[in-house]
Amino acid sequence: MERKVRVRFAPSPTGPLHMGGVRTALFNYLFAKKHGGDFLLRIEDTDQNRFVPGAEAYIIEALKWCGLVPDEGVGFGGDLGPYRQSERKPMYRKYADSLIENGSAYYAFDTAEELDQLRKEFEVRREVFSYDLHTRDGLKNSLTLSAKEVEEKLQSGQHYVIRFKMPVNRDIVEEDLIRGRVSFNTNQLDDKVLFKSDGMPTYHLANVVDDHLMNITHVIRGEEWLPSMPLHILLYESLGISENRPQFSHLPLILKPEGKGKLSKRDGDKMGFPVFPLLWKDPETGDISRGYREDGYFPEAFINMLALLGWSPGTEQEFFSMDELIEVFDLAHVVKSGARFDPAKAKWFNRHYLQQKTPAELAGLFFPFLNEKGISTDLDHLEQIVGMIQDRCEFVKDLWEQGHYFFLAPESYDEKIIQKKWKPDTNEKLQSIAELFETITEWNAEAIKESFSTFMTEKEWGFGVVMVPIRLALVGSSSGPDLFAIFEMIGKEETIGRIRKACLVIQ
Repeated sequence: MERKVRVRFAPSPTGPLHMGGVRTALFNYLFAKKHGGDFLLRIEDTDQNRFVPGAEAYIIEALKWCGLVPDEGVGFGGDLGPYRQSERKPMYRKYADSLIENGSAYYAFDTAEELDQLRKEFEVRREVFSYDLHTRDGLKNSLTLSAKEVEEKLQSGQHYVIRFKMPVNRDIVEEDLIRGRVSFNTNQLDDKVLFKSDGMPTYHLANVVDDHLMNITHVIRGEEWLPSMPLHILLYESLGISENRPQFSHLPLILKPEGKGKLSKRDGDKMGFPVFPLLWKDPETGDISRGYREDGYFPEAFINMLALLGWSPGTEQEFFSMDELIEVFDLAHVVKSGARFDPAKAKWFNRHYLQQKTPAELAGLFFPFLNEKGISTDLDHLEQIVGMIQDRCEFVKDLWEQGHYFFLAPESYDEKIIQKKWKPDTNEKLQSIAELFETITEWNAEAIKESFSTFMTEKEWGFGVVMVPIRLALVGSSSGPDLFAIFEMIGKEETIGRIRKACLVIQ
């Protein structure tokens, strides 16, 4: 009987969730949904020294914002919990003990100071110390001590760790679903710590035990965990649970915009883009890191952009809904090499999704922004304004930059336009136009344009002579949509008032 697909996203609560972590969650989610499976959230908090308050809540909120809602996990329930590793602490001991009993692991009593001294001695010889099959027989552990000495140390409460005993000269071969055949020789691997005398397992043991107990069928994680795969395979074997162990897939790194090295927060700070899904405030320093949500990105744009970092649908299509991604996602189309992040492409995606929204939808999103500025308007009026400037925007906040003059008269005027277009007789012409506008009773773009055109013909004035100065009076610059539409939207009194004010200010 074929097993139901079950995958997990298992971050550590050591700080904000990096966009690379979100992509890992996304690919797990897409794989699960593509195969009718389950997506789990497990919080791996075995390293209590690195625990950061608020990080777990941040992870959950970020997943919800992205639309990656787990079927089981911390904050979402499930029958195979608890899903927070620190709450599973009692269950790991028996697995560590079984490894000791069958000779797959051993107690090590070396102190941190003793190991540091060894590292320094190796450095003098220009070598790197590793606790492995080449050195373990000369160190303080249950492989070199008598059974009596080991028991005495354990009974006395002396600090110890349990290390995996890496077998000698074995090739560990695995078919990674992304990278194909990968091979490791155990002679090149160290004896990792699995368990500590304080009762806490390390990542390696807890990870394998939890994946087994939670029936995980596929492990899809970042390539930084690829060197851990042979140990995990050996742990499944040594624990006697290889029959149902998961298949492994290791995702490529997300690279800096210049393409060299892993994308970091420092790159975002330097180049002016976020690397986290949500804004993060460091609980210790108070430092604030930008987030895609707070920067104005739509979650669907963020997810679409992330999906194409290291994965290709095999077609020219670039815009995908979540349902479309689920339908076409295939691990075979994930690349092995790193994927370069392009901040401009992220904005390009957001622009696409903004343009897909109706003016009514955008007006609803823009309305709270205006309220914060103390500007009141009705949604129907706002919808008309948004429809005029939407195509100029990448973000909802751009609607203010592109259309602030619909709500507030300009406080200043573009000096370059004044010098180029404001002639000695411009004031006189604009005052005449203001007088014309006073006479117009039906104030809409079509009626204004008709009266204005007749007036200009009678005066024998060229449109180019007055249109830019009028726009300058209304907007403060030479930008903006159709001028007659602006007349209609800001109203008769405001239009005339702005023209007359400009005539007073600009001489």
